[in-house]
Amino acid sequence: MTISHLRNKDVPEVQNCYIIRPMAIKTERNGPIARPPARMSFSLRASWYFILASLLVFGRLAFAVSSSTMTNGVLSKPLSLADAINIALQQNPAVRRGQKDLEAAQGVVIQTRAIAIPKIKITGSYSAVQPSDVDTVSIASGTGAGFHFGTDQSWSTQIRLTQSLYEGGRMVSALRAGRLTREQSLLNYQTTVANTVVEVRVAYYDVLLAAQQIIVQEASVELLRKELADTNRRYDAGTVPRFNVLRAEVELANAQPKLIRARNSFRIAKNNLVNLLGLNVPKETLEDIPLALSDKLEKEPYQIELPQAISFALERRSELASLRKAQALRNEDVINAKAGYKPSLQAFAGYDARNSIFSSDLTDELHGWIAGVQLTWDIFDGQRTRGKVKEAGALYERAGVELEDTERRIELEVRTAYSSFIEAAELLSSQAKVLEQAEEALRLAEARSEAGSGTQLDVLSAQTALTEARATQIQALHDYAVARARLERAVGMNVPSQ
Repeated sequence: MTISHLRNKDVPEVQNCYIIRPMAIKTERNGPIARPPARMSFSLRASWYFILASLLVFGRLAFAVSSSTMTNGVLSKPLSLADAINIALQQNPAVRRGQKDLEAAQGVVIQTRAIAIPKIKITGSYSAVQPSDVDTVSIASGTGAGFHFGTDQSWSTQIRLTQSLYEGGRMVSALRAGRLTREQSLLNYQTTVANTVVEVRVAYYDVLLAAQQIIVQEASVELLRKELADTNRRYDAGTVPRFNVLRAEVELANAQPKLIRARNSFRIAKNNLVNLLGLNVPKETLEDIPLALSDKLEKEPYQIELPQAISFALERRSELASLRKAQALRNEDVINAKAGYKPSLQAFAGYDARNSIFSSDLTDELHGWIAGVQLTWDIFDGQRTRGKVKEAGALYERAGVELEDTERRIELEVRTAYSSFIEAAELLSSQAKVLEQAEEALRLAEARSEAGSGTQLDVLSAQTALTEARATQIQALHDYAVARARLERAVGMNVPSQ
């Protein structure tokens, strides 16, 4: 993959980002396939097609090997969040589709600007009719001889250069529309990148959460195992009844399903992340993908006020900028539609050659330069232009309504994301000392039980409270990280710089 930087001077209202384009490899994946020459023997043509088929097969194998190599590289070492985002920007299917949409938009730009560029056309014709079908004229001369006017075969060829001089405003509008189309396609691609980034971040945090949940549940099971062993020891010593042993066994059995579910959630979360990264997992890989992450769930301070967040979103969101470009394009459609009321003027120049109609010899030709201008003006077209103007005007107004509605929806999205972020931050702050308190409560409950002043129920309750405190803290860290990622997406600040 190759990376080229988009700068603000290239696309107005767009923050700096990197556009990733496929390398210019002429295969069926990103370019036309060469065709064999028309005049070629059967053996050479067969050899040519064999070579092409070999290249296509080799290209597919190379792509598969490259994808497999990247997958093995990702699975062989811990993966950071930055690395995950970079891989997704190269491999994620949505991003790759966006790249193809960029290429398609470039084709639309070329088509749009074609009206302002000179055209060169070569025409040629040949016709032959039965001699009896030729209308001939015999003109007798003073000597009694004559000649015939008309031939049963004729040919002509012409090369002509045509340049539009006036198209009722279409030419200037086409240049503006080409620029707007290019900028809109870049903005749409930026939206795809931003959506992919937030999805990868959330999936990455989900894997971290699932991994921590396994640790929490394993610690809970280990505590309950120790409690069961201690209770059995006391039961054998005759200091506790059989009921305490049964109670400890039931608590341990009840903790096992939570550990099993945590491990399953971990497997599913890793599969989701690998899928977002666009990696092909080898078929021989077991259900538990050997994917290790290097980052941790941590509280990273993030300060922003709601009015500032809304202002940033209305200024930076690529969706709004794209809709503004779309509205401008609809205005160009109105200009194009109104051009139907105006004349069209073209100038042309070329060279013409044809056979003489006064000779039956096809090699007897006439040729010379031609030049001129042509004007066309539809005085009345059955109100076709009026209908186009009305349609274009309605679509322009509709684009304005869609822009206003999207602004309101984005403001609502920012308010919702901001509220969720405040909630996550407050929940995380409320759990700051709960874990320490739960650990101290368990220590005191065990000490009281050892001294004989406490009950088994106190110990089990303290163990349950400690497990819940650990799980709640991990969940709060995950919710905070996810809420921050979604808020940054809503504000339009999550487009990566690399």
